[in-house]
Amino acid sequence: MQLLTIDFITTHFATLHLLNIGFHVGSGVAAIALGFVILATTKGTERHRRRGRRFGYLTLAVCASAVAGNLLFRFIPLFAILTVLVLYQFLGAWRAVVTRANGPSLVDAALSTCAATAGFILAPVVSAAPGGSSAVVHSSLATLAVVIGYDIARWLFPPHWHGVLWRYEHVYKSVASLFAMLSAASGNAIRFGQPYSQLLPSALGIGTIAWLLWRTWRRQQRRAIA
Repeated sequence: MQLLTIDFITTHFATLHLLNIGFHVGSGVAAIALGFVILATTKGTERHRRRGRRFGYLTLAVCASAVAGNLLFRFIPLFAILTVLVLYQFLGAWRAVVTRANGPSLVDAALSTCAATAGFILAPVVSAAPGGSSAVVHSSLATLAVVIGYDIARWLFPPHWHGVLWRYEHVYKSVASLFAMLSAASGNAIRFGQPYSQLLPSALGIGTIAWLLWRTWRRQQRRAIA
């Protein structure tokens, strides 16, 4: 009887694991596809905002299923830190739009504290895990530290800076969360050519962000001249 009970629990646990993987993969594919549609279409419109909200829901679903997978089924240190990075960057992109000219609030301070705590706990675990010395691990940790550092520094910015910088912040964090998901998906699905299969999406993301930031700056310059 005891063996049957253990077998029943094991079978259902494995089924739940597979369902969570399916939900995670499906949400991730949909989020990445929608993210590239947003990148390729006009920004600032009502359609852009609707698509942005849908992208947000899908990103939250990706992160929620990743957290469930790491806590309940199989803990993968690298994907744990990528989950923290994606979630923190996405929430930061959303908060940049919400706060706009007002600058950071206590909500932003709480998010930074949670992300810093998670990164501090995961850093030694990720570094000690197999492959923990890879460029992907170190670049993910470094990126998380830089974003948190910037968010802390925002509290020292002159008030009039926030009304200008929020657009750049929204661009960087939203696009960075998209390419971080692509990097995680590429590294998990493409087993050969690592770590380059994960680093290449990150490099493409950096190039895309640089171009979008330059374009945002050019538009603001034109508006100032006009």
